[in-house]
Amino acid sequence: MNSIMGYERSNGEIGIRNHLLIIPTVICANQVCTRISQLVPGTIAIPHQHGCSQIGSDKDRTFDVLAGTGKNPNVGGVIIISLGCEVVDPVALKEAIRVTGKPVVAFDIQSVGGSVKAIAHGVELAKQMMAELEQQLKVPVPLNKLKVAVKCGGSDATSGLASNPALGVAADELIDKGGSVVIGETTEIIGAEHVLAKRCYTPQIEEQLYTIVDRFEKEVERMGADMRGGNPSPGNIAGGLSTIEEKSLGCISKCGTAPIRGIIEYAEHIPEQGLYFMDSPGNDIECVSGMAAGGVHIVCFTTGRGTPTGSAVVPVIKITGNKRTFLNMEDNMDVDVSDMLTGKLSLDKAGERIWQEICEVADGKLTKAEVLGHQEFSINRIGPSL
Repeated sequence: MNSIMGYERSNGEIGIRNHLLIIPTVICANQVCTRISQLVPGTIAIPHQHGCSQIGSDKDRTFDVLAGTGKNPNVGGVIIISLGCEVVDPVALKEAIRVTGKPVVAFDIQSVGGSVKAIAHGVELAKQMMAELEQQLKVPVPLNKLKVAVKCGGSDATSGLASNPALGVAADELIDKGGSVVIGETTEIIGAEHVLAKRCYTPQIEEQLYTIVDRFEKEVERMGADMRGGNPSPGNIAGGLSTIEEKSLGCISKCGTAPIRGIIEYAEHIPEQGLYFMDSPGNDIECVSGMAAGGVHIVCFTTGRGTPTGSAVVPVIKITGNKRTFLNMEDNMDVDVSDMLTGKLSLDKAGERIWQEICEVADGKLTKAEVLGHQEFSINRIGPSL
């Protein structure tokens, strides 16, 4: 299989979904955006709590995540709604997204006359744009342009033994075909960073990896906190994980065996071809949102204890190596590789099962999170509010 059915974008990228995204530049515009999305089926709003009283790199991060989410190739068009007095510049945001060639419109609530008029105006725009998007047809697009993120959450003892290494096999398959894979969660490679460092393509990349780990550890020290107070989490410990090193060694197995070709910042654009590491938090929603802003098409999410987590603009495939979790949370789980633990399923076969799911989802199959409407979105913060 060398191609899938998707959408050709004018900038040369491919999309596997064709969302109309409604972006509030500030928390004050959340309700208007959400209401428009409720009134126009098929649209997606991404309410968040930021966009005002932010400065410096913290303000820039909010802008970068909103812009990156709008630029994600699974997004076919964007409506930006501002209040009219926030620190996130809606005109600059519009221009940042418009470089992709997709249609982008923007307006502010103050200028159109308040919430009721803004909702009516937004509904009219959304209906027009949805009608245009629905005219776009899927065409064969190359599989080697696919970008997949690997993520874990709600891990237990089965994660490092089954679902994570199986996902690693699928990650290697995509890279072998010329695609891209990104792994993140800086917090969850601590204790195993030396293993990943040996896989860095150059000494400079290895140094960058150690730098981001050191940066995080110093920030924890500055806060007077102890990593052991939150990682492994209470759920991880209840699931059989005893130390951060044990958790990290299982965590890194999900990105396969390819060399790491670069370290990228949170929400930074992910290059084509090869394996990359994104400096990102372990928090599920914040990490997935950063990866989506970086341009991934799909997130493969392993979980031992189970989670319903989805994403606003990318399909999230749930993979578990825990049979009890798969049966208990069948509404949320997509792939079961628990037979690895009883010897009924080999590592390679489990990886092939995940790879087939990736191909089918890329070709249009809906994940359980999509079917249930899980569209979580959250922005990782840097500094204090004013």
